[in-house]
Amino acid sequence: MADALLDIPCVTLAGEHKVLGDFPGKALLVVNTASQCGFTPQYKGLERLWQAYREQGLVVLGFPCNQFGKQEPGDASEIAQFCELNFGVSFPLFAKVDVNGGAAHPLFVELKRRAPGVLGTQKIKWNFTKFLLDPATGRVRRFAPTTKPDQLKASIEALLSR
Repeated sequence: MADALLDIPCVTLAGEHKVLGDFPGKALLVVNTASQCGFTPQYKGLERLWQAYREQGLVVLGFPCNQFGKQEPGDASEIAQFCELNFGVSFPLFAKVDVNGGAAHPLFVELKRRAPGVLGTQKIKWNFTKFLLDPATGRVRRFAPTTKPDQLKASIEALLSR
């Protein structure tokens, strides 16, 4: 099934132009991240998920965002260095994006449309909001920043087992 979500243009921290379809998998976990947030230690859990499930078809994709408390002030090289040195991040990271407002990246506009938050709100409330996408069906599940990566295992395993 062709899904326009998989064709939305994105740019990696290294400046490469990609679309989600360039990351074939059975499950895509898209997360808006930040380096100076109380949830920043979740990078470790995201990396654990990536290491544990990537051979089975999970792709973790990080999108730094500076919209919440200016908690991602660095440029692309600073973000990459921070994530690698402090958390051993090896999953794909993308250029900084806005996730809310008029300048919101089209990927997050569509993710929020498909998986609204509490009471149907589409606004992302903070860093480390997680979206689990099934590329085969286009279904998206949304998880709060307070949901730890390890708490996603059952949902990820359900997608990977199909």
